[in-house]
Amino acid sequence: MLARLAAWSAAESAQTFLGGYCVARSLDDGFLRRSTSAGLLWLAGAAVVIVLGAPVVRGVFAQLPHLTEPLRDQLVRRSVVRALRAATDGRGTVDTTAVSRLTSQTEIARDSFAGLVLAARSFVFVAVGALIGLTSLAPQFLLVVCPPLVLGIVLFTASLRPMARAQHRYLDADEAVGRRAEVTRTALRDVVACGSHEPTAARNRGAIEEAAAAQRALARWAAVRTLAVATAGQLPVFLLLASTPWLLGQGVTAGALFGALTYILQALLPALHTLMTVLGAAGARLFVVLDRLTGPVPGSPAVSGGKPAPDPLSATATVPVEWVRPPAAGATAALELRRVRVAYGPGARAVLDGLDLTVEDGEHIAVVGPSGIGKSTLLQVAAGVLTPDRGEALLSGRPVASRPSPELAALRALIPQEAYVFSGTLRDNLRYLRPDACRSDVDDSVRALRLEPLVERVGGLDRPVRPDALSLGERQLIALARAHLSPAPLLLLDEATCHLDPVAEARAEHALRARPGTLVVVAHRLSSALRADRVLVLDGTRARCGTHEELLVRSALYRDLVGHWNDVRR
Repeated sequence: MLARLAAWSAAESAQTFLGGYCVARSLDDGFLRRSTSAGLLWLAGAAVVIVLGAPVVRGVFAQLPHLTEPLRDQLVRRSVVRALRAATDGRGTVDTTAVSRLTSQTEIARDSFAGLVLAARSFVFVAVGALIGLTSLAPQFLLVVCPPLVLGIVLFTASLRPMARAQHRYLDADEAVGRRAEVTRTALRDVVACGSHEPTAARNRGAIEEAAAAQRALARWAAVRTLAVATAGQLPVFLLLASTPWLLGQGVTAGALFGALTYILQALLPALHTLMTVLGAAGARLFVVLDRLTGPVPGSPAVSGGKPAPDPLSATATVPVEWVRPPAAGATAALELRRVRVAYGPGARAVLDGLDLTVEDGEHIAVVGPSGIGKSTLLQVAAGVLTPDRGEALLSGRPVASRPSPELAALRALIPQEAYVFSGTLRDNLRYLRPDACRSDVDDSVRALRLEPLVERVGGLDRPVRPDALSLGERQLIALARAHLSPAPLLLLDEATCHLDPVAEARAEHALRARPGTLVVVAHRLSSALRADRVLVLDGTRARCGTHEELLVRSALYRDLVGHWNDVRR
């Protein structure tokens, strides 16, 4: 394969050589000797060489996939192994960049590598053909052309590693800005509630300033690349023109001078410019992407103390799955929060401070309070998504932090306000949290949540759904039915019914309450509190928990919320 690629590239060297040589001979042996026919014959030869270049290019591109596709396959396999090991190493880690590596990053690596191969190969063989041509016309040309050419290449080569580091820094800074934007968007209500605008803004400004500094550094190295291209590509032309009197005095002919300019302007300069552009852009991207794709694989000897992990792609590899059943009646509480404190940032006011809560197995709890008071934060702590600054959360008597991710996922299901529906069949969407659910269980959940009209509209459970064709309420119904089918004994609903009408909301809560297990609901309407066994009121100072009747007596905030809700209903 490499031999065939070299053979086609050698043909490109011959094409380069003949192009400049025919032009020189057309002047010296033709037009300058008043032999128009001879000059035209040499130019016709140059034209034939250009036309014959098309099969050469085709032959080069035909050999290129034999180099690039094996590289892409190796990178894809390594990415899959890395993602599977991260998911099955027993620590419950999730590789959130696996999809990016499998798709965009491997494609960037393949395309960048292909560009580098084409550019480097073209420059080497074009340079060989051009230098042979210059030597055949007049060896003195090498004294004029080679020094600036070598100087520019050395200058550019010296800038490659710093440019790659600058590219790496810029990508990291750009990702950091994206992460800060996502964190700020997610916690915006809590930021406003806690008055932590300044610390949040300071962190965001720091990320943006780092991204700007990284981009300026990248621009400086791009200027160095431009200087190198000018030195290697433009300076030889200037020196050749400036040394024309000396060259003519050395016996160099006018045709040879014109041929030398043809070699530089039509062959060397375009090939050099392409090489430096590709190396400066695609080369830097390839360096960064390969560094990320070929980093230590979780479970490999480099990160596991020398003990190799089993290959997740092997046919004998198995992933243990254990469905955790609800605790028996009278057993340990389903959920406990002990002296939980959460603040978003150092010095920020705590969203939750010293919160104690015990939710018994089979109980239905509603959480109410003003917007931004910490209701979603409480559910995130209970689900193990957010680690409190102080205190701990326990599921079935064991700290959330001590549970590996698969076990934690089987113990609780968190249904957010923005329901996630993926492109696939409706049945697969419903079985997302319980892939082994039988047909009858799926049908039970469909009936419990009254999904029959939606099933009929999409054409059945086994027909694919388009998420963008579903209303927000339909997406929430699918997520609620998914929770109903889930084996998790604890369901956490974070305003997961806000896009449903009151009748559909009541029906959904009754269905989820009727299944075995415990239900904690961040109430969107106060009617949810009336259906709950107990209500937790968060007011920013002191949390109160009790029945609806008890809180009407003990909590002024709860009385205000109920009164406002009754006014709205009227």
